[in-house]
Amino acid sequence: MNEQELLKRLELLKIDHRDLDAAIAALNEAGSTDQLQIARLKKRKLRLKDQIAIIEDTLLPDIIA
Repeated sequence: MNEQELLKRLELLKIDHRDLDAAIAALNEAGSTDQLQIARLKKRKLRLKDQIAIIEDTLLPDIIA
């Protein structure tokens, strides 16, 4: 993937991450008793966060100080 593709993928992952955050908050506010669904959404959100971190590390390599 080139840099433009990575940036586009990064933006889509961030949008999905925010959407999941909103969905989890909405379920909690609604008093949902489906803890399994909430747990699955949280795991998916964590996977997205990991993917975001990998792409960000690719785009911004570590600087040796």
